[in-house]
Amino acid sequence: MELRQVEHFLAVVQTGSFTGAAQRAHIVQSALSASIRKLEAELGTQLFERTTRRVALTEAGRALLPAAHRIAADVDAARSEVSAVAGLTRGRVSIGTIQTLTVVNLPAKLGEFRLRHPGVRIHVRDGTVPDLAAAVASGELDLSFLAGDEPLSDELHSFARWGQNLVLLCHPGHRLERRRRVRLAELDDEPFVDFSGSGIQAMTARRFATAGIKHNRVCEATHMPLLVELVAAGLGIAIVPRPVAEKSGLPFARIEQPGFDRAVHLAGRASELTNPAARALLDHLLATSP
Repeated sequence: MELRQVEHFLAVVQTGSFTGAAQRAHIVQSALSASIRKLEAELGTQLFERTTRRVALTEAGRALLPAAHRIAADVDAARSEVSAVAGLTRGRVSIGTIQTLTVVNLPAKLGEFRLRHPGVRIHVRDGTVPDLAAAVASGELDLSFLAGDEPLSDELHSFARWGQNLVLLCHPGHRLERRRRVRLAELDDEPFVDFSGSGIQAMTARRFATAGIKHNRVCEATHMPLLVELVAAGLGIAIVPRPVAEKSGLPFARIEQPGFDRAVHLAGRASELTNPAARALLDHLLATSP
């Protein structure tokens, strides 16, 4: 049974004739008659009694009528729902973010977006870069901020790219507290507080291994504010985004030979987003960032 057949059936019922139904459906009468005959063939019974003067429902037709009305009502409701989503009076968008996002004030941008589109529900998820990238690739997230010193996966599309400088964060009294620049080799076997499971930790491990120096992890934290507090308490030094270091009030220095810079991407699964709310959020972020 096709939707157009149900619509044609209801048109005949409402107009009382095949001629009137064809006019309402904006098709020729022969096409409407063929549609009804096909429906009757599929159901295995006659739906209308046809005479020269009138068209009346059979018992089977009367049995079908309530269901046909429900189908038409459900279709109208579905069309209204789709129209509301497309018009952004309703909808849902999901976005991922990393704890060390500093290139965009995401809470402020989402607040602005919510004022513009109060009917759209916003789901925000933070996590590690691998988890967020997988969630975007699978369609679980519409968009996500991702960071790293390596290219994005071929499964993902970057809508925007920013640079982020990572610096060495120290505690007062540390031997490097007055330095503004340090060479990577100077950090050999220094006690480190690592940002556990993060892209920063993976990047640090790769850089230390390439340079042939020891990465001495004495403490790990999964929450950036806690990591900063652990450094302040003297447990070790850490590598963090420069804005995080500036906000902490602790001594910090730029790392050189090599430098610690990485890219932050706003990524999606494809270059064209099918979710209207996601498209609107993307446009808002790109138009108002940083």
